[in-house]
Amino acid sequence: MPYPKRILILGPESTGKSTLASDLANHFGEPWVPEFAREYLEKLDREYRYEDMAKIGKGQMELEDKLAKKANRYLFCDTDLRVIHIWSEHRFGKTDPWVMEQMRLRSYDLILLTDTDLPWEPDPLREYPDLEMRDYFLGLYKKLAEESGFPHYLISGNRDKRLEESKYIVSQL
Repeated sequence: MPYPKRILILGPESTGKSTLASDLANHFGEPWVPEFAREYLEKLDREYRYEDMAKIGKGQMELEDKLAKKANRYLFCDTDLRVIHIWSEHRFGKTDPWVMEQMRLRSYDLILLTDTDLPWEPDPLREYPDLEMRDYFLGLYKKLAEESGFPHYLISGNRDKRLEESKYIVSQL
């Protein structure tokens, strides 16, 4: 497979995606792609709308492609268009066709699904602190990971356990 191998970190809010992406990037000496939506929403002076979803998705993919040029072996991606799709469907009942098309066209060498077993960390941009909703979203992400055809693993446990398990899985690529 061509380099860099793209590893997608996928999961509900407050499940350690950014931490895992950063930890893996530090361990392997490679870049990681932060969540573009965070930067976008922090600058927004209103509630986000359906039209914002495609803009966020395009920003995420542009950032991923830019950082892929700096990667040698691996690129660790904290989220992708699957998150845009799930949130858009949940909040607005529809997903922009561009998001759906790009979701089908883009490929990843591995998906690491982050489990809901970490405690909720409050954040003004997060919307669903209750475990029931986090598990609901995890089920949706699991389904998308299965449908993608990409290898995928559920990553659970504390920060150290998640990192050790993920390092092993990534090194097997």
